[in-house]
Amino acid sequence: MAETVTLSGTTSPGLLTSLTPLLREWLPRQRWFAGKGSPVTGFSLVAGTELLPAASRLGLYHLLVRAHQGAGPGDCYQLLIGAREALPPRLAPALIGHVPDGPLGGRTVYDALYDTRPAEVLLEALRTEARIGVLRCERDPAQEIRAGLVPRRLTAEQSNSSVVFGDTFILKLLRRVVPGVNPDLELPLALAREGSSRVPAPTAWLHADLEDGGGESYVLGVLQPFVQGATDGWELALRELAKGEDFGAEARALGRATAEVHTSLARALPTATLGHAQLGPLVDGMTERLDAAAQAVPALRPYAPGLRTAFSALADLAAEGRTWTAQRVHGDLHLGQCLRAPSGAWSLIDFEGEPARPLAERRMPQPAVRDVAGMLRSFDYAALSADPPAPGWAEVCRAAYCSGYAEVSGTDPRTDPVLLRAYETDKAVYETVYEARHRPDWLSVPLSAIRRLAASDPS
Repeated sequence: MAETVTLSGTTSPGLLTSLTPLLREWLPRQRWFAGKGSPVTGFSLVAGTELLPAASRLGLYHLLVRAHQGAGPGDCYQLLIGAREALPPRLAPALIGHVPDGPLGGRTVYDALYDTRPAEVLLEALRTEARIGVLRCERDPAQEIRAGLVPRRLTAEQSNSSVVFGDTFILKLLRRVVPGVNPDLELPLALAREGSSRVPAPTAWLHADLEDGGGESYVLGVLQPFVQGATDGWELALRELAKGEDFGAEARALGRATAEVHTSLARALPTATLGHAQLGPLVDGMTERLDAAAQAVPALRPYAPGLRTAFSALADLAAEGRTWTAQRVHGDLHLGQCLRAPSGAWSLIDFEGEPARPLAERRMPQPAVRDVAGMLRSFDYAALSADPPAPGWAEVCRAAYCSGYAEVSGTDPRTDPVLLRAYETDKAVYETVYEARHRPDWLSVPLSAIRRLAASDPS
């Protein structure tokens, strides 16, 4: 298959023009599209690379497309577009539409990640460290990538797209991309240098070198070892809840795994001290998010004064001279970002952080308790999604997780209740806005935490 990755060249200038009417309908429906709620007013082509020629039975194009929505430059999305005369039934869910004219006139285009052959092309490009147009592949020479691994696309809804190759590797392709160092590659590479066994070490990665990146490349995808037979923490927790089983031992083990990752990150990358000057902008950001959320979600408004005390209490401690250590963290840690192998070992995955936040913010050192707060909220989510809800289950898990964390780090997160409450509150406020916009039936879950956090003693 080596010849499939030596093709080079930009796409025809008319390609995006012919695709625009179809993309205008298709793109906003995708789970990973970030601009829901605002109409797409147009598209511009950032880069286009032909991977398989249009004249062949299967044409394949890698596109970086900027979607314009009102003012501003718009978000850039990575698309892998396949073109066929007609789609076989197995590819019906991938349909984008029929192109009436232009370079692909008369052909049917679709999301090529649903298809075997395009996925094979990507893996071969990574295996051979290919350069194709603006695309550049790199890999860890110490890890072998066998040719011919059979691909299968993961169907779980997420903010990116993933393909598993022969139960050996998993390729995560970022959909909304920005220039700069992406923590989803940066942090696992740093952990691999530290010899951490808690995070699968990157095997290969895909960049795009573009002029509009200000000299910085775009990270487009990361290939990592696939943890065969693993169960993600969310599925495992729900399964144990349904059976009425205790999850405390797993929560404790997960706390230990989290602390091990934090310890390795603190060794691998610079840390910082947060004092009054540094805490001010952090607290201001939390307060601003709360104010915006209260405007967007009326159910939150009665609790806003109580929630605000979580942030003012943190500011008061900083004003008294209290300091905290900040380091690189996962940034979006919850049960779904953790994998339990059949051996019982836990791994952490998906270090991208919250994709909606600016890249510079996601790469800033932060108190490690931010990740802890995210996991504590996740236990609440699992317990309250059960039928019937099991708040006592969440309390056991929260305590076990913090105890496990302390066994490795030497510090129990609960011994700094003001910092922990501030981060839990900030997370619950974010969840409230998310659920109100996307899953109104789930709004009661974060609101239960909102009531508890608003009533907590800020001291």
